[in-house]
Amino acid sequence: MKGYRDLEIFREAKDLAIRVHEMSLNLLKFEQYEEGSQLRRCSKAIVALIVEGFGRRRYKGDYIRYLIMSHAECDEALVHLDLVFETRSLVDAALYEELKSEYEMLSKKINGFIKWIESND
Repeated sequence: MKGYRDLEIFREAKDLAIRVHEMSLNLLKFEQYEEGSQLRRCSKAIVALIVEGFGRRRYKGDYIRYLIMSHAECDEALVHLDLVFETRSLVDAALYEELKSEYEMLSKKINGFIKWIESND
């Protein structure tokens, strides 16, 4: 592995952050600044924390800590996604289900990567 761009979790998180950003700009105007803003921030934080953790990978504890924070941001993104859908700000049910499924899968992959890092030196 040469860099963080080689990590599958990075590539998937970045793709999701871009898609969520685009989706959130189509929400109702007030929601773009409320839940939409929160959703954009946490989806981008997932990516940033993976990158920052990778930069600290020499220190296993730091790397794991940043990956755990990334995992937590992933869970937060799911909550905000649920909220924009359940409040009918996001009316495209298919898009909601697709993004929800992908965030759930990303959450599992980040968790699996954390376990892999913990068990390998």
